[in-house]
Amino acid sequence: MLILEIMAGWLRSVNLSLMLLCLILLGMAHTKHSIYPRIRLSHKELWQTNRTWIFQGRGMPLQPQTMLLDESHQRLYVGAKNALFSLNLDRVNAHYRQINWASTEFQIEECMMKGREKPECANYIKVLQKYNQTHLLVCGTGAFNPICALVKVGHKGQETTFAVEEESVTSGKGRCPFDPNSSCMSTLRRGELYIGLYTDYWENDGALCRLNNHTYTRTERNDRQQLNEAKFVGSAVIPDNDDRDDDKVYFFFTERESDGEGVNRGILTRIGRVCANDQGGQRMLVNRWSSFLKTRLICSVPGPNGIDTHFDDLEDVFVLTKKDEKNPEIFGLFSTTSAVFKGYAVCMYHMEDIRAAFNGPFAYREKLEHHWTPYEGRVPYPRPGSCASKVNGGGFSSSKEFPDEVLRFVRSHPVMYRPVLPHHHRPILLQSEPGRRKLTQIAVDKVQAQDGHYHVLYIGTDDSVVLKVITIYNKDTDTVEEVLLEELHIFKVPAPIKEIIISPKRQQLYVGSEVGVAQVRLHQCDLYGSACADCCLARDPYCAWDGLTCSRYYPAGVYTKSRRFRRQDVRHGNAVQLCNGLQIDDEQWQRAEEKLMYSIESNTTLLECVPRSLQAKVLWFLEKGGEKHEVRGDERVIVTSHGLLFLHVRSSDAGMYVCQTVEHGYVHTLLRVNMHVLREEILQTAMHKPNDGDGASAQCHSILLPAPAPSVNPRSLQPPSVPASNSRLWYKEFLQLIGYGDAQKVEEYCERVWCSDKKRKKTKRKYVSLGGEKKGKGRGEENSHRAPRHTFDT
Repeated sequence: MLILEIMAGWLRSVNLSLMLLCLILLGMAHTKHSIYPRIRLSHKELWQTNRTWIFQGRGMPLQPQTMLLDESHQRLYVGAKNALFSLNLDRVNAHYRQINWASTEFQIEECMMKGREKPECANYIKVLQKYNQTHLLVCGTGAFNPICALVKVGHKGQETTFAVEEESVTSGKGRCPFDPNSSCMSTLRRGELYIGLYTDYWENDGALCRLNNHTYTRTERNDRQQLNEAKFVGSAVIPDNDDRDDDKVYFFFTERESDGEGVNRGILTRIGRVCANDQGGQRMLVNRWSSFLKTRLICSVPGPNGIDTHFDDLEDVFVLTKKDEKNPEIFGLFSTTSAVFKGYAVCMYHMEDIRAAFNGPFAYREKLEHHWTPYEGRVPYPRPGSCASKVNGGGFSSSKEFPDEVLRFVRSHPVMYRPVLPHHHRPILLQSEPGRRKLTQIAVDKVQAQDGHYHVLYIGTDDSVVLKVITIYNKDTDTVEEVLLEELHIFKVPAPIKEIIISPKRQQLYVGSEVGVAQVRLHQCDLYGSACADCCLARDPYCAWDGLTCSRYYPAGVYTKSRRFRRQDVRHGNAVQLCNGLQIDDEQWQRAEEKLMYSIESNTTLLECVPRSLQAKVLWFLEKGGEKHEVRGDERVIVTSHGLLFLHVRSSDAGMYVCQTVEHGYVHTLLRVNMHVLREEILQTAMHKPNDGDGASAQCHSILLPAPAPSVNPRSLQPPSVPASNSRLWYKEFLQLIGYGDAQKVEEYCERVWCSDKKRKKTKRKYVSLGGEKKGKGRGEENSHRAPRHTFDT
């Protein structure tokens, strides 16, 4: 844009100058209110640095509905439209296998006769679970006629086994939804499938079910106290203790809240619970849950006068398992339901708070229009919602032996009075800026750093981006700091992220969307820089400075050659304390990269300086006579996110400009620019243009034809008045003076302005013949092409 501005000055036009100013001011207005990641990596940068590998289906339509990580077989299973894929965990784009499982033509025609569109009548995989060590349970929509089967994957090491067992194919009704767009959640334990779904064609019957070879247990039909227009999000089996008979299954969903007249008032997020060994009742609640209870899951921001801002719509949930499998940490991604306020929040929950809510008072209300109150009447024994287990006294071997009084109570009191509040009673992450991208998925990794353990959140968006975030709780101020480490643009084509799976063992992230499945390394420490300060300021718990470079941090006890040099401060990012003795600011000032730049008096000039960290504050200083003065900007000089913009250069602006960044108190000198200002009359003389047509043609000829190399000297600038065969590309000398590198754009501009159509065609043919190159295919399925590059040697 700078060279176009200079060209506009040559042609006595101010339009391009105004355009440049408008674009930069618009950029300032946009960035002023934006929350930046520290590092932003494009799809191309991720690919070029070998941080990502992408499987794009090899021409097959890839619309993943669910994914399953199988570390023992070293495979990633991906459900899609009419297909099931088995991908290599080491490289998802190499050595894949595929099962085609499409609906028949008859099934598609029958589906369309029922009023459905043809794309809906495919077979979309909605249930994908590990059935045992050698088989998967797979269910698909089957053109609105659900179907299930077992897929044989063989024992560990049997890499060639991946096929549907035809004798296992059966109806999927009750196991898989009809509609490919219907919400669904499932988990499998000891051969039993626990699933939340709509069991009918018209999606009127939402249910939480358990299926095995002998029984089918579910919630009550048409009972709005149990489920009311539910959206199913996630599920998990979580033990309470060492007694397996006391294991609980937790369901995460949203539902509508109704008033006394049956009018829906709003959406609430719920967590439901059943006993894994629940067999229902003997005389009542036959094949129905005898232990189903639910309570509200709250994610809100405390406000003044006790009024909270609630995030009521659960988008995704992640259960972070630990060595103690009885106490995982639960992370929920929420959005608002308000038409006025839009935002997202992440809340974290502890199992002790969830169990306390289910062990607390039951909720009660006299009529639907009344408020909920704690139930103060007599609670029968055994406590409704408890399991038939030794921990609970061992008096009952099965729920079928529970007294009818217990079953009647649990059916009429399925709601608990106390909600589940988030840890610290507030979200650990907030995004409340209107108009920003939507958040769709979440996955969490727990990482040990030198100053403690940190949760690293990977959040998917609706435009192919994954945000890498850490949260830091400050006990003294009771506040949570959000640190947005990286913004990763996973796919080239924007598409909603539908699945995220973490493999801590491999330090890989697996991301699914309609445009592909990506494998992404969790960290890339060398990207932050080789200096101690760069590594410490990154605040990435995966990375530390080892004395030589920024590299992977390993906890104490893990052998590393340079362990004694490790420096890391995730909590504060205090590079001043950790690294200031290693880099002296005065030395940085003198040793920083130095550039020479020429500007024209009365013209517009941009001194470009963009730090790698988008969270750093940029300061400019002018060095004259051995003194440094900060450039604060005014109506003529503007400090922008791209650099220092001079709208009207004066001769007094000449001098040494120094670009520095400040981040967490650490000052780093990035660049020194020595700007010389040329007088305007010199340029006017050098750029004198003949008025006659022949002169213009000669000028075009002299500009565009190759000539001997120029001398980079302001006094050597000469108008193109010598014969074409001996002329220099005088404007290229000027480009070198001002440090402009894209000469091809200037060729095109000169050709368009000064050349006739005949001369333009002749010149174009000549330059096309001068050469060009292409870069061949890159890794995997990616092709990286470079446009033909014209060589204009001077």
